[in-house]
Amino acid sequence: MKVRALDENGYPIDHSAVRFRKVISVPAIPKAGDALDLTTQSGAIVKSAVVRADWDEGTSRFVVACQYVNRSISPDEYAALASDPEWKLTPLI
Repeated sequence: MKVRALDENGYPIDHSAVRFRKVISVPAIPKAGDALDLTTQSGAIVKSAVVRADWDEGTSRFVVACQYVNRSISPDEYAALASDPEWKLTPLI
């Protein structure tokens, strides 16, 4: 985004160090390169491409890593993700 999102202290969020996460069900395990439309409670659809899918022993489920398909996210799409309680902003560290 051209105007960076701020954290609860008013500092810009470094999105290279965080990821949005959501638990979903899919009919089959998607492969790298597959398109995946992810939804928010507001009805916004976030278009993504699967980067990889790995089995996680700790949770006994597949973790599918996706990448946003467009060059940058619109403020409306970002707000839809950030305000949706099913989506969690998770630090990588």
